[in-house]
Amino acid sequence: MTTMRVIIDEMLSPTPNGISRYAEELTRALIQYAPPGCYVEGIVSASTEPEYAVVNERLPGLSSLYKTSLARRELVSAWQHGFTRLPGGGMIHAPSLLAPLGRHDRVNATGQQIAVTIHDVVAWTHPQSLSTRRIAWHKAMAKRAHKYADAVVVPTHAVADELRDILDFGDRVRVVGGAVSPRLEVPSDADDRADRLDLPERYLLTMGGLESRGGIEHVLAALALPGATDLPLLVVGPDESDGRSIAAAAAEAGLPEGRVTTLGYISDADLSVVLDRAVLLVFPSVAEGFGLAVLEAFHFGTPVVHSDVPAVVEVAADAGIAVPIDDIEGYSGRLAEAMTRVADDAGLAARLGTYGRDRAGLFSWQSAAEHVWQLHADL
Repeated sequence: MTTMRVIIDEMLSPTPNGISRYAEELTRALIQYAPPGCYVEGIVSASTEPEYAVVNERLPGLSSLYKTSLARRELVSAWQHGFTRLPGGGMIHAPSLLAPLGRHDRVNATGQQIAVTIHDVVAWTHPQSLSTRRIAWHKAMAKRAHKYADAVVVPTHAVADELRDILDFGDRVRVVGGAVSPRLEVPSDADDRADRLDLPERYLLTMGGLESRGGIEHVLAALALPGATDLPLLVVGPDESDGRSIAAAAAEAGLPEGRVTTLGYISDADLSVVLDRAVLLVFPSVAEGFGLAVLEAFHFGTPVVHSDVPAVVEVAADAGIAVPIDDIEGYSGRLAEAMTRVADDAGLAARLGTYGRDRAGLFSWQSAAEHVWQLHADL
Protein backbone atom coordinates (compact mmCIF):
# COMPACT_ATOMS: atom_id res chain seq x y z
CA MET A 1 0.00 0.00 0.00
CA THR A 2 1.30 3.47 -0.95
CA THR A 3 0.10 6.47 1.04
CA MET A 4 0.42 10.14 0.24
CA ARG A 5 0.30 12.31 3.36
CA VAL A 6 -1.23 15.71 2.64
CA ILE A 7 -0.97 18.63 5.05
CA ILE A 8 -4.53 19.94 5.02
CA ASP A 9 -4.34 22.26 8.02
CA GLU A 10 -5.25 25.23 5.78
CA MET A 11 -8.77 23.78 5.63
CA LEU A 12 -9.18 24.72 9.30
CA SER A 13 -8.33 28.38 8.71
CA PRO A 14 -10.89 30.57 10.53
CA THR A 15 -11.06 32.86 7.50
CA PRO A 16 -11.81 31.27 4.09
CA ASN A 17 -9.12 32.02 1.53
CA GLY A 18 -7.74 30.82 -1.77
CA ILE A 19 -5.20 28.48 -0.19
CA SER A 20 -7.77 26.80 2.07
CA ARG A 21 -9.99 26.18 -0.94
CA TYR A 22 -7.01 24.93 -2.96
CA ALA A 23 -5.97 22.51 -0.20
CA GLU A 24 -9.45 21.07 0.07
CA GLU A 25 -10.12 20.72 -3.65
CA LEU A 26 -6.70 19.25 -4.43
CA THR A 27 -6.91 16.73 -1.60
CA ARG A 28 -10.39 15.65 -2.64
CA ALA A 29 -9.13 15.09 -6.18
CA LEU A 30 -6.02 13.23 -4.94
CA ILE A 31 -8.37 10.82 -3.15
CA GLN A 32 -10.72 10.46 -6.09
CA TYR A 33 -8.03 9.93 -8.72
CA ALA A 34 -5.49 7.97 -6.68
CA PRO A 35 -3.75 5.19 -8.64
CA PRO A 36 -4.70 1.62 -7.72
CA GLY A 37 -3.28 0.65 -4.33
CA CYS A 38 -2.63 4.29 -3.35
CA TYR A 39 -4.29 6.15 -0.50
CA VAL A 40 -4.36 9.64 1.01
CA GLU A 41 -3.86 10.53 4.66
CA GLY A 42 -4.60 14.00 5.98
CA ILE A 43 -2.36 15.87 8.45
CA VAL A 44 -3.76 18.63 10.67
CA SER A 45 -2.72 20.54 13.75
CA ALA A 46 -4.23 19.76 17.13
CA SER A 47 -7.82 20.97 16.84
CA THR A 48 -11.29 20.23 18.18
CA GLU A 49 -13.34 17.12 17.50
CA PRO A 50 -15.95 19.12 15.52
CA GLU A 51 -13.17 20.45 13.29
CA TYR A 52 -11.87 16.94 12.69
CA ALA A 53 -15.42 15.90 11.82
CA VAL A 54 -15.69 18.71 9.25
CA VAL A 55 -12.47 17.57 7.58
CA ASN A 56 -13.66 13.97 7.35
CA GLU A 57 -17.05 15.08 6.05
CA ARG A 58 -15.52 17.27 3.33
CA LEU A 59 -12.95 14.67 2.30
CA PRO A 60 -14.77 11.35 1.95
CA GLY A 61 -12.35 8.52 1.28
CA LEU A 62 -9.53 9.94 3.40
CA SER A 63 -7.72 6.85 4.68
CA SER A 64 -6.91 8.44 8.04
CA LEU A 65 -6.36 11.77 9.76
CA TYR A 66 -3.08 12.32 11.59
CA LYS A 67 -3.41 14.93 14.35
CA THR A 68 -0.20 16.60 15.48
CA SER A 69 0.37 17.36 19.16
CA LEU A 70 0.65 21.11 18.52
CA ALA A 71 -2.10 23.63 17.82
CA ARG A 72 -1.86 25.60 14.59
CA ARG A 73 0.02 28.64 15.93
CA GLU A 74 2.61 26.49 17.68
CA LEU A 75 2.91 24.14 14.70
CA VAL A 76 3.52 27.01 12.29
CA SER A 77 6.28 28.35 14.52
CA ALA A 78 7.82 24.92 15.14
CA TRP A 79 8.04 24.04 11.47
CA GLN A 80 9.42 27.48 10.65
CA HIS A 81 12.36 26.75 12.95
CA GLY A 82 12.80 23.15 11.91
CA PHE A 83 11.36 21.51 15.01
CA THR A 84 8.81 18.69 15.38
CA ARG A 85 9.24 16.26 12.55
CA LEU A 86 6.42 13.95 11.51
CA PRO A 87 6.88 10.31 12.47
CA GLY A 88 7.36 7.86 9.63
CA GLY A 89 8.42 8.54 6.07
CA GLY A 90 6.83 8.31 2.67
CA MET A 91 5.32 10.96 0.44
CA ILE A 92 4.37 14.27 2.05
CA HIS A 93 2.58 16.88 -0.02
CA ALA A 94 2.00 20.40 1.28
CA PRO A 95 -0.55 22.57 -0.59
CA SER A 96 1.25 25.58 0.89
CA LEU A 97 4.63 26.34 2.48
CA LEU A 98 3.50 24.87 5.79
CA ALA A 99 5.56 21.69 5.94
CA PRO A 100 8.01 19.84 8.26
CA LEU A 101 11.05 20.67 6.19
CA GLY A 102 14.31 19.26 7.45
CA ARG A 103 17.47 17.52 6.38
CA HIS A 104 16.99 14.25 4.50
CA ASP A 105 18.45 12.49 1.48
CA ARG A 106 17.03 14.59 -1.37
CA VAL A 107 19.17 12.90 -3.99
CA ASN A 108 17.92 9.39 -3.40
CA ALA A 109 14.59 10.42 -1.83
CA THR A 110 14.69 7.41 0.47
CA GLY A 111 12.53 7.29 3.55
CA GLN A 112 10.76 10.59 2.95
CA GLN A 113 10.00 12.98 0.11
CA ILE A 114 8.43 16.41 0.62
CA ALA A 115 6.82 18.66 -1.97
CA VAL A 116 5.64 22.14 -1.01
CA THR A 117 3.58 24.73 -2.84
CA ILE A 118 4.45 28.39 -3.41
CA HIS A 119 1.35 30.18 -4.68
CA ASP A 120 2.91 33.58 -5.38
CA VAL A 121 5.92 35.77 -4.65
CA VAL A 122 4.02 38.68 -3.11
CA ALA A 123 6.17 38.57 0.04
CA TRP A 124 9.09 39.73 -2.12
CA THR A 125 7.41 41.86 -4.80
CA HIS A 126 4.59 43.55 -2.82
CA PRO A 127 5.51 43.26 0.87
CA GLN A 128 3.22 46.17 1.75
CA SER A 129 0.29 43.80 1.18
CA LEU A 130 1.29 41.53 4.07
CA SER A 131 2.07 41.90 7.74
CA THR A 132 5.71 41.96 8.80
CA ARG A 133 5.20 38.64 10.57
CA ARG A 134 3.64 37.02 7.50
CA ILE A 135 6.48 38.24 5.26
CA ALA A 136 9.09 36.84 7.63
CA TRP A 137 7.32 33.47 7.74
CA HIS A 138 7.01 33.21 3.95
CA LYS A 139 10.65 34.06 3.39
CA ALA A 140 11.87 31.74 6.14
CA MET A 141 9.81 28.81 4.87
CA ALA A 142 10.88 29.45 1.27
CA LYS A 143 14.53 29.32 2.37
CA ARG A 144 13.88 26.04 4.17
CA ALA A 145 12.17 24.72 1.03
CA HIS A 146 15.20 25.77 -1.00
CA LYS A 147 17.39 23.68 1.29
CA TYR A 148 15.21 20.67 1.92
CA ALA A 149 12.19 20.31 -0.39
CA ASP A 150 12.31 17.57 -3.01
CA ALA A 151 9.92 19.49 -5.26
CA VAL A 152 8.16 22.84 -5.36
CA VAL A 153 4.75 23.22 -6.96
CA VAL A 154 3.74 26.59 -8.41
CA PRO A 155 0.39 27.44 -10.06
CA THR A 156 1.70 29.12 -13.22
CA HIS A 157 4.81 29.44 -15.35
CA ALA A 158 4.74 33.13 -14.48
CA VAL A 159 5.30 32.35 -10.80
CA ALA A 160 8.04 29.88 -11.76
CA ASP A 161 9.82 32.64 -13.70
CA GLU A 162 9.47 35.15 -10.84
CA LEU A 163 10.60 32.61 -8.27
CA ARG A 164 13.71 31.79 -10.27
CA ASP A 165 14.99 35.35 -9.72
CA ILE A 166 14.41 35.05 -5.96
CA LEU A 167 15.36 31.45 -5.12
CA ASP A 168 16.52 29.19 -7.90
CA PHE A 169 15.08 25.73 -7.28
CA GLY A 170 16.39 24.43 -10.60
CA ASP A 171 14.53 21.42 -11.94
CA ARG A 172 12.64 20.88 -8.68
CA VAL A 173 9.86 23.28 -9.80
CA ARG A 174 6.65 21.84 -11.24
CA VAL A 175 3.72 23.88 -12.58
CA VAL A 176 0.35 22.52 -11.45
CA GLY A 177 -2.60 24.85 -11.83
CA GLY A 178 -5.88 24.91 -9.95
CA ALA A 179 -9.44 24.76 -11.23
CA VAL A 180 -13.01 25.72 -10.41
CA SER A 181 -14.61 23.89 -7.50
CA PRO A 182 -17.31 21.42 -8.57
CA ARG A 183 -19.43 22.97 -5.82
CA LEU A 184 -19.75 26.15 -7.86
CA GLU A 185 -22.96 25.48 -9.75
CA VAL A 186 -26.15 27.54 -9.96
CA PRO A 187 -28.51 26.11 -7.30
CA SER A 188 -32.18 25.34 -7.88
CA ASP A 189 -33.19 28.15 -5.50
CA ALA A 190 -31.15 30.79 -7.34
CA ASP A 191 -34.03 33.31 -7.48
CA ASP A 192 -34.64 33.08 -3.73
CA ARG A 193 -30.94 33.54 -3.03
CA ALA A 194 -30.78 36.55 -5.36
CA ASP A 195 -33.72 38.11 -3.52
CA ARG A 196 -32.15 37.44 -0.12
CA LEU A 197 -28.87 38.99 -1.28
CA ASP A 198 -30.82 41.89 -2.78
CA LEU A 199 -28.95 41.60 -6.07
CA PRO A 200 -29.54 44.44 -8.52
CA GLU A 201 -30.82 43.52 -11.99
CA ARG A 202 -27.45 44.50 -13.51
CA TYR A 203 -24.22 44.93 -11.58
CA LEU A 204 -20.45 44.71 -11.72
CA LEU A 205 -18.60 42.29 -9.45
CA THR A 206 -15.14 42.22 -7.91
CA MET A 207 -13.49 40.10 -5.22
CA GLY A 208 -11.03 40.76 -2.44
CA GLY A 209 -10.28 43.43 0.13
CA LEU A 210 -8.53 46.77 0.25
CA GLU A 211 -4.99 45.37 0.42
CA SER A 212 -2.85 47.36 -2.02
CA ARG A 213 -2.11 44.54 -4.45
CA GLY A 214 -5.83 43.71 -4.85
CA GLY A 215 -6.39 46.85 -6.89
CA ILE A 216 -9.98 47.47 -5.75
CA GLU A 217 -9.28 51.15 -5.13
CA HIS A 218 -8.40 51.46 -8.81
CA VAL A 219 -11.86 50.10 -9.64
CA LEU A 220 -13.51 52.59 -7.27
CA ALA A 221 -11.57 55.43 -8.87
CA ALA A 222 -12.52 54.13 -12.34
CA LEU A 223 -16.23 54.16 -11.57
CA ALA A 224 -16.00 57.78 -10.42
CA LEU A 225 -14.59 58.96 -13.75
CA PRO A 226 -16.79 60.87 -16.21
CA GLY A 227 -18.27 58.57 -18.85
CA ALA A 228 -17.71 55.39 -16.83
CA THR A 229 -20.52 52.86 -16.55
CA ASP A 230 -23.03 53.75 -13.84
CA LEU A 231 -23.71 50.15 -12.83
CA PRO A 232 -23.46 49.36 -9.10
CA LEU A 233 -20.48 47.39 -7.84
CA LEU A 234 -20.72 44.36 -5.55
CA VAL A 235 -17.66 43.21 -3.62
CA VAL A 236 -17.19 39.65 -2.34
CA GLY A 237 -14.64 39.64 0.46
CA PRO A 238 -13.81 41.41 3.72
CA ASP A 239 -15.52 44.74 4.37
CA GLU A 240 -12.51 46.17 6.19
CA SER A 241 -8.73 46.09 5.88
CA ASP A 242 -6.59 47.68 8.58
CA GLY A 243 -9.65 49.41 10.02
CA ARG A 244 -10.68 51.02 6.75
CA SER A 245 -13.95 49.99 5.09
CA ILE A 246 -14.74 49.65 1.42
CA ALA A 247 -17.66 52.04 1.93
CA ALA A 248 -15.23 54.66 3.22
CA ALA A 249 -12.89 54.06 0.29
CA ALA A 250 -15.80 54.41 -2.14
CA ALA A 251 -16.82 57.71 -0.56
CA GLU A 252 -13.23 58.97 -0.78
CA ALA A 253 -13.24 58.07 -4.47
CA GLY A 254 -16.31 60.27 -4.95
CA LEU A 255 -18.92 57.54 -5.38
CA PRO A 256 -22.39 58.13 -3.90
CA GLU A 257 -23.62 56.11 -0.95
CA GLY A 258 -25.10 52.78 -2.06
CA ARG A 259 -23.12 52.58 -5.30
CA VAL A 260 -20.82 49.94 -3.77
CA THR A 261 -22.08 47.03 -1.67
CA THR A 262 -19.90 44.56 0.22
CA LEU A 263 -21.31 41.04 0.50
CA GLY A 264 -18.58 39.72 2.78
CA TYR A 265 -17.76 36.01 2.67
CA ILE A 266 -20.63 34.04 1.15
CA SER A 267 -21.42 30.37 0.60
CA ASP A 268 -20.51 28.56 -2.60
CA ALA A 269 -24.17 28.46 -3.60
CA ASP A 270 -24.56 32.22 -3.10
CA LEU A 271 -21.27 32.88 -4.87
CA SER A 272 -22.49 30.83 -7.83
CA VAL A 273 -25.60 32.99 -8.11
CA VAL A 274 -23.63 36.23 -7.76
CA LEU A 275 -21.08 35.18 -10.40
CA ASP A 276 -23.69 33.85 -12.79
CA ARG A 277 -25.80 37.03 -12.76
CA ALA A 278 -23.01 39.62 -12.89
CA VAL A 279 -22.66 41.74 -16.02
CA LEU A 280 -18.91 41.28 -15.63
CA LEU A 281 -16.21 40.48 -13.12
CA VAL A 282 -13.44 43.01 -12.80
CA PHE A 283 -10.22 41.50 -11.43
CA PRO A 284 -7.78 44.40 -10.97
CA SER A 285 -5.03 42.67 -8.96
CA VAL A 286 -1.56 44.10 -9.55
CA ALA A 287 0.22 41.03 -8.10
CA GLU A 288 -1.12 37.51 -8.48
CA GLY A 289 0.00 33.91 -8.68
CA PHE A 290 -3.02 32.42 -10.43
CA GLY A 291 -6.31 34.34 -10.31
CA LEU A 292 -8.89 31.68 -9.50
CA ALA A 293 -11.73 34.22 -9.51
CA VAL A 294 -11.13 34.72 -13.23
CA LEU A 295 -11.66 31.02 -13.94
CA GLU A 296 -14.72 30.98 -11.68
CA ALA A 297 -16.32 33.78 -13.68
CA PHE A 298 -15.39 32.06 -16.95
CA HIS A 299 -17.11 28.90 -15.68
CA PHE A 300 -20.42 30.78 -15.58
CA GLY A 301 -19.88 32.54 -18.89
CA THR A 302 -19.43 35.88 -17.13
CA PRO A 303 -17.17 38.34 -19.01
CA VAL A 304 -13.95 39.34 -17.24
CA VAL A 305 -11.91 42.52 -17.28
CA HIS A 306 -8.56 41.87 -15.62
CA SER A 307 -5.08 43.30 -15.16
CA ASP A 308 -2.25 42.17 -17.42
CA VAL A 309 -0.28 40.65 -14.52
CA PRO A 310 1.59 37.75 -16.20
CA ALA A 311 0.01 34.98 -14.11
CA VAL A 312 -3.52 36.23 -14.80
CA VAL A 313 -2.83 36.62 -18.50
CA GLU A 314 -1.46 33.07 -18.54
CA VAL A 315 -4.65 31.72 -16.96
CA ALA A 316 -7.09 33.86 -18.93
CA ALA A 317 -5.30 33.68 -22.29
CA ASP A 318 -7.48 35.70 -24.70
CA ALA A 319 -10.79 34.89 -23.01
CA GLY A 320 -10.91 38.13 -21.02
CA ILE A 321 -9.97 41.76 -21.61
CA ALA A 322 -6.51 42.48 -20.22
CA VAL A 323 -5.84 46.01 -18.97
CA PRO A 324 -2.19 47.14 -18.78
CA ILE A 325 -0.84 48.19 -15.38
CA ASP A 326 2.57 49.48 -16.48
CA ASP A 327 1.46 53.13 -16.23
CA ILE A 328 -0.26 52.79 -12.85
CA GLU A 329 -1.48 56.39 -12.80
CA GLY A 330 -3.58 55.73 -15.88
CA TYR A 331 -4.76 52.30 -14.73
CA SER A 332 -8.13 53.48 -13.41
CA GLY A 333 -8.92 55.22 -16.67
CA ARG A 334 -8.14 52.10 -18.69
CA LEU A 335 -10.24 49.99 -16.33
CA ALA A 336 -13.14 52.42 -16.75
CA GLU A 337 -12.94 52.21 -20.53
CA ALA A 338 -12.79 48.41 -20.56
CA MET A 339 -15.63 47.92 -18.04
CA THR A 340 -17.86 50.41 -19.84
CA ARG A 341 -17.19 48.82 -23.21
CA VAL A 342 -18.24 45.38 -22.01
CA ALA A 343 -21.23 46.67 -20.01
CA ASP A 344 -22.55 48.59 -23.03
CA ASP A 345 -21.93 45.99 -25.74
CA ALA A 346 -24.13 42.89 -25.41
CA GLY A 347 -22.48 41.26 -28.42
CA LEU A 348 -18.99 41.64 -26.95
CA ALA A 349 -20.19 40.35 -23.58
CA ALA A 350 -21.72 37.27 -25.21
CA ARG A 351 -18.52 36.50 -27.12
CA LEU A 352 -16.42 36.85 -23.99
CA GLY A 353 -18.81 34.55 -22.16
CA THR A 354 -18.33 31.85 -24.79
CA TYR A 355 -14.55 32.26 -24.77
CA GLY A 356 -14.53 32.07 -20.97
CA ARG A 357 -16.51 28.83 -20.76
CA ASP A 358 -14.13 27.23 -23.25
CA ARG A 359 -11.11 28.44 -21.31
CA ALA A 360 -12.39 27.29 -17.92
CA GLY A 361 -12.98 23.83 -19.35
CA LEU A 362 -9.24 23.40 -19.88
CA PHE A 363 -8.56 23.39 -16.13
CA SER A 364 -9.61 20.49 -13.92
CA TRP A 365 -8.84 19.14 -10.47
CA GLN A 366 -8.46 15.70 -12.00
CA SER A 367 -5.57 16.96 -14.10
CA ALA A 368 -4.02 18.70 -11.07
CA ALA A 369 -4.28 15.53 -8.96
CA GLU A 370 -2.82 13.33 -11.66
CA HIS A 371 0.12 15.71 -12.04
CA VAL A 372 0.76 15.64 -8.29
CA TRP A 373 0.63 11.83 -8.15
CA GLN A 374 3.04 11.71 -11.12
CA LEU A 375 5.33 14.24 -9.46
CA HIS A 376 5.74 12.03 -6.41
CA ALA A 377 6.11 8.93 -8.57
CA ASP A 378 8.96 10.66 -10.43
CA LEU A 379 10.67 11.49 -7.14
